[in-house]
Amino acid sequence: MATFPQQLPSTGPAREALRQKGQFWTPDWIADAMVCYVIAGGHTTLFDPAVGAGVFFRAAKRLGNKAGRTIDLQGTELDPDALEEARQTGLTELDLANVAITDFVLHPPNGVYEAIVANPPYIRHHRLTSQVKEQLKALALSMIGKVLDGRSGYHIYFLLRALQRLEKGGRLAFIMPADTCEGVFAATLWKWIARSFCLDAVVTFAPHASPFPNVDTNAMIFFIRNAEPRSEFLWVKCNRRDSDALKTWVLSGFTVNDSPDLEIHVRDLSEGTTTGLSRAPLEENGDPTLGDFATVLRGIATGANEFFFLTRKQAEDLGIPEGFLIRAIGRTRDVFGELLSIQDIEALDAKGRPTRLFSPDGRSLHDFPSAVQEYLKQGEALRLMERPLISTRKPWYKMEVRSAPPFLFAYLGRRNARFIRNYAGVVPLTCLLCVYPRNNDPIFIDRLWEVLRNPETVNNLIHVGKSYGDGAIKVEPRSLEKLRLPKGLIDATGLELHPTTRQFGLSLG
Repeated sequence: MATFPQQLPSTGPAREALRQKGQFWTPDWIADAMVCYVIAGGHTTLFDPAVGAGVFFRAAKRLGNKAGRTIDLQGTELDPDALEEARQTGLTELDLANVAITDFVLHPPNGVYEAIVANPPYIRHHRLTSQVKEQLKALALSMIGKVLDGRSGYHIYFLLRALQRLEKGGRLAFIMPADTCEGVFAATLWKWIARSFCLDAVVTFAPHASPFPNVDTNAMIFFIRNAEPRSEFLWVKCNRRDSDALKTWVLSGFTVNDSPDLEIHVRDLSEGTTTGLSRAPLEENGDPTLGDFATVLRGIATGANEFFFLTRKQAEDLGIPEGFLIRAIGRTRDVFGELLSIQDIEALDAKGRPTRLFSPDGRSLHDFPSAVQEYLKQGEALRLMERPLISTRKPWYKMEVRSAPPFLFAYLGRRNARFIRNYAGVVPLTCLLCVYPRNNDPIFIDRLWEVLRNPETVNNLIHVGKSYGDGAIKVEPRSLEKLRLPKGLIDATGLELHPTTRQFGLSLG
C-alpha cells in the first residue's frame, strides 16, 4: 500500500515548530486498522477533527474502494499548511471539500457523527495560554461535572469533544499518547468514559513496534462506541511494526486471536482503569509496596539553578561561608552507578561540575554575612524574584530544605531508572527523587537497600511509571510509593516494618 512517511526534523526551529503544532502523522498500517473499526457496520460518513495530511481520509478511500462503497469525508483542521500536504499526498479538492478550517475543541461544528477517527495534536499544557486553559476547564466541567487537572494536554480535550459529538451507536478510534491514561487527570477522565461509553478495545505497542519511531511518545489506540458500557474490554499489545495483523484483527470483529504479532487479553474494566490502560494486566498478589517502608519526595526545586547551584570554585571565589552551602547533585548522569560516594562528588568537583547548593534561610538580607548579601544583591539585579517558582517564596531567596536521603531514585530513563545508595550524604535537585525509610535503624536501611536494588523490584517500575517512547518511563513520587516489593525478597532479607516511624525529609528551615 502507498505510504507517505513524515520527515521529522531532529532539532532546531523546525522541530520546535512541530512540537508547537503537535503534528505527527499516523502511518498507513495504523490508519487502516482505525478506519476499519469506525466504518464497521456500514457507516458511510467519516469525520476527522484533525485532518492534517489526510492519512485517515486516504485510508477511508482505499478501504471504501476495496469494499465497493463511497465514504463521505468530513472534518476540521486548524492549519491550512497541513491540508496543502494532504493535497500533495494524493487527496483531491473534492476529498477536502467538507473540511472546515477551525479549532475543533473551541469552535466545533454543529451536529453529531457516526464514525470519528483522529490522531489529535499532541500539545502539552505548558504551551497553552491561560485564556485557552480557562476555556478547556469550562468544557470539562460542562461534560463530566469536574475540572481536569491543569496538566492535561490539548489532545485530552480533543477526545472529550469528539465523544460529545459521537452519535448514538457511533464509533470512535483515537490514537493518543499513553499519558491519556497515566496523567494525574486520568482517573477522573476514565471514570467518566467508563460509565458513559463502551470501551471495546485498547491497543498498546512494544517499544520496537512503535508507530512513531524517534518520537518520545508511547502511543495507544482507543476503540470506543457510544453504547451501553460493558464490564470487560480487550487489551492488545502489538509486537510488530508495519504488520497487517492489527487490521485483520479489527476486520474480524476482534475474533481472530492467533497472530504472533498481537498479544490479546480480556480484562475487567475496573481492573484496567485502576492498573492503567497503558499497562499490562497485573494480578493482585498481596505484595507490599514501597510506601509501606518509605516515603518519597521530589528533589529541591531552586527556580534558578544557574544562581543557586554552584561549583566549588564559584562558591570559594564568592566567599560564601560553608554554612550556606550544601553538597548536592544536579543531574542524573553525574551518578554513574547505583552507589554515590563522597569520592564521586570530589571527582565532579575536579571536573568543574556544580556540587554546592546555595541555601539561604529566611532571615532578612542585612542579617547575612557580607559575601552572602552581595551575592543576593546580584540575584535581585537579575530580577530572579520575578520568576514563577521563586516569586512564591517569602523571602525569594529562602531555599527549600531536605535532609540527605539514604536513597535516591533516578525517575526518568529508558533503561536506567534505578535506586541509588546515597553514601555521599548529598541532597538532590529535581533530577532525582528522595526516598526516606520509615525507620532510620541502619539494619533496616541495609535490608531495604537489598530489596530496592534487586532487578525483580526494578522490573516492577513499569507498573507504576508513565511511559514514553523507546521504553522510557517516568515515575512520580506518589506513584513510586505504590511500587510493589516482591514478598519473597522481603522475607529473604528479613526486612520488617518497625513501630518507629520517624522520617527524614522536608524541613521548613
